[in-house]
Amino acid sequence: MTSKPKKNYKRKAPGKHNARLAAVQALYQMEITDRGANGVIEEFLQERLQPEHLDGSAIDRTFFKNLVETLVQNQANIDQAIRDHLSGGWRLSRVDATLRAILRCGSCELLVLRDTPMAVVIDEYVDIAKSFFDAKESGFVNATLDAIGKNLSQPSTSA
Repeated sequence: MTSKPKKNYKRKAPGKHNARLAAVQALYQMEITDRGANGVIEEFLQERLQPEHLDGSAIDRTFFKNLVETLVQNQANIDQAIRDHLSGGWRLSRVDATLRAILRCGSCELLVLRDTPMAVVIDEYVDIAKSFFDAKESGFVNATLDAIGKNLSQPSTSA
């Protein structure tokens, strides 16, 4: 994994961006360490998201907690939506753990929270993917979240 420098522009909501990044990191930690959400959320809120660890960066701690808790409560549905949009018979378990965390957070915002425009959510998580990976993976995040978002905007065909 490579880290690329961030674009040189001011975010409209840096606190939410940083909360999204922290949520991805928390999900990754939960998966790798097999720790529960409550313990990881507490660790982040009590230690990692304290001002002395943030180098002056803003973070929306309430949004972070809500995103992680909502995702955990809805993970089965979120994972199914991601699986439905993976190409070529790929299994979600084959996707890199960091990419899974990014896709889960983005999908949670698109499917459950639904309070941020789709384009903003996708841009945010593509940007986060670029922090960890090269263009191929960020393109994968873009395509998957875009497909999930477009699926939401299409009317249901049920009778």
